[in-house]
Amino acid sequence: MLRVALTGGIAAGKSTVGRILEERGFPVLDADVVAREVVRPGEPLLEAVVSRFGPDILLPDGTLDRRRLGALVFSDDAARRALEELLHPEIRRRIRVWLGALASAPSPPRAAVVLVPLLFEAAWESEFDWIATVEVPREVQLRRLVERDGLGEEEALARIRAQLPPEERILRAHVFFENGGTHEDLVRQVDAFVSALHRRFA
Repeated sequence: MLRVALTGGIAAGKSTVGRILEERGFPVLDADVVAREVVRPGEPLLEAVVSRFGPDILLPDGTLDRRRLGALVFSDDAARRALEELLHPEIRRRIRVWLGALASAPSPPRAAVVLVPLLFEAAWESEFDWIATVEVPREVQLRRLVERDGLGEEEALARIRAQLPPEERILRAHVFFENGGTHEDLVRQVDAFVSALHRRFA
């Protein structure tokens, strides 16, 4: 089973590419979903995050105020690194468990895909056989963040700057999806990638 990582800039369309790949029959796991699971109420890591960042990062119902925490860590490199040091080992462990269960199934899939926004920043490349990245022009990325997430322009730019430049991701990935055009353009690129995966197993 081929382990495929899908990375890319924030608001570049990773989830869209993931959905297309899922529609083509590949199991897909989103590391952002795993990141939310590890800090649900009752999880030890939520207590660790509150201990590090204070009770103000909790909502009245006891869940994590992701907006408040995001504003904090994306404006403070040391805070962001501290959060990543807390969460990344458990996120990585759960991804390995998921991939291992698929690989050891009686009929494993040809490939499994994990969406990993901070793949290179977290130095997780060695976990995967193939790496794909999806990118959009900076102005499109900024507009999506402001419209989709309701961020101010400066806050959106801080989140963009927290990631590697797109040029570096493209250089380090095996496959590059350009998502500045139409949805149909993106589907064509993903289908070409799927064909390459199938050829590898032919």
